[in-house]
Amino acid sequence: MLKTFLSSAAALTLTTGIAAADYSLTILHTNDFHARFEPISKYDSGCSGEDNAEGKCFGGWARLVNAVKEARGRSNNAILVDGGDQFQGSLFYTYYKGKVAAEMMNGLKYDGMTVGNHEFDDGPEVLAGFMDSVGFPVLMSNADVSGEPALADKLMKSTVIERGGEKIGLIGLTPLDTPDLASPGKNITFTDPSEAVQGEVDKLTSEGVNKIIVLSHSGFIVDKMVASKTTGVDVIVGGHSNTLLSNTQERAEDIYPVMINDTAIVQAYAYGKYLGELNVSFDDDGKITEAKGEPILIDGQVAEDEAVLARVSELAAPLEEIRNKVVAQSGELINGDRAVCRVEECAMGNLIAEAMLDRVKDQGVTISIANSGGIRSSIDAGDVTMGEVLTVLPFQNTLSTFEVTGQTVIDALENGVSQVEEVKGRFPQVAGLQFSWDASVAPNEGRIQAVAVKDGDAWVEIDPAATYKLVSNNYVRGGGDGYKMFTSAANAYDFGPDLADVLAEYMAAQGPVKAFTDGRIVKK
Repeated sequence: MLKTFLSSAAALTLTTGIAAADYSLTILHTNDFHARFEPISKYDSGCSGEDNAEGKCFGGWARLVNAVKEARGRSNNAILVDGGDQFQGSLFYTYYKGKVAAEMMNGLKYDGMTVGNHEFDDGPEVLAGFMDSVGFPVLMSNADVSGEPALADKLMKSTVIERGGEKIGLIGLTPLDTPDLASPGKNITFTDPSEAVQGEVDKLTSEGVNKIIVLSHSGFIVDKMVASKTTGVDVIVGGHSNTLLSNTQERAEDIYPVMINDTAIVQAYAYGKYLGELNVSFDDDGKITEAKGEPILIDGQVAEDEAVLARVSELAAPLEEIRNKVVAQSGELINGDRAVCRVEECAMGNLIAEAMLDRVKDQGVTISIANSGGIRSSIDAGDVTMGEVLTVLPFQNTLSTFEVTGQTVIDALENGVSQVEEVKGRFPQVAGLQFSWDASVAPNEGRIQAVAVKDGDAWVEIDPAATYKLVSNNYVRGGGDGYKMFTSAANAYDFGPDLADVLAEYMAAQGPVKAFTDGRIVKK
């Protein structure tokens, strides 16, 4: 009720002067699709054909086509844009890279997108190939790409499109910490988002453009900061934090849109489960006089396009043998929800960390640390297929073993809890380790209160001066998610088996897997 009231109040405030408005625009938007071309379950993982037929599934390319078509039919002026992270998240990306995303987005006639951090997962060259394949601008303002040959003359900071006889400026924004999150290489320098956006706003304004939309893959917190620190931005279409903004959905983090000064901020969760639909009206000076809308839930009531269904089936054929192989059984839901795993101990995190440690314990490894950003889905009860495991762990990371001091372990945990407020993926899931932390302490100023390691059957305080053998994945060992303290580790070996294979084999050996948390991570 509170969200709805606030939304109504905001709308009433904005409608002052609506009679003077002479231009209306519908902004349809998606974000964080993550290669979910097929329908997803309520846990954001794969959904069976039987459940889909019963209307229990969400999203998928075939439903998105009809949802966009219906939304466009409600508007005389509409654009379709994306907040980044089309790449990574299912076997479709593992097998086809960006080719299927390009085909889908071209078919839906997107008008623009920003670069998400996962668009850099396979380096600038794969992103460049995707850009060559699409018929719309891909943007990123807060980076200098002049030293990167694959993108130097290709990736623009902003652009201008026309709709209904009016010019609309689009600006791209990507995470400042993309080098920690993906593989953009050493030739790209990322810069402050607010300064980058303001620079492009000033440029567009000088060219006579007074309707400006930022496509931001930077997270809800950064979007609010950019809105408060810049002038001239009308709408921010967000992504990265998988935030649901809504006036009706119980799990929504805030209303839709959120207004900061004169800027409307929207985001539509992730995985194609929603299609954002924001209706804005502008006066002659390009100022918003009304902004209202609501994300459309793409559930079983949205029909699937038959031609797209056939195309998805065709594309899925080479993947079937891999993903339909039953590799284990689960006795219950194993929770891998990012909203849980990125802030506290979670069942999927424990399972993955234990699987990693079990694989290398014969090498004298005693501690396992997994970044929660690598956990992308839950697994429900019943047969577990390799496709489900790959949905949980899609990044093709390999097991890494190395040696560090106890103090380095403490420093790593300090990094892991440093961005909990932003629900960042660096939060550590652990095995062979217990720790407590205090959220009231400033980040990187001693949040970690106590750390214990196994000594036989007992737990003992970690020795900062002692050397410990750890296992993680090659991404974390290479400094990803802020774990730069591991880059100089001794006796590092980054070429172990694929983490998804490790998890599948561990689950198979367990019999019906039981989900559990046991208090190994304590928040004070």
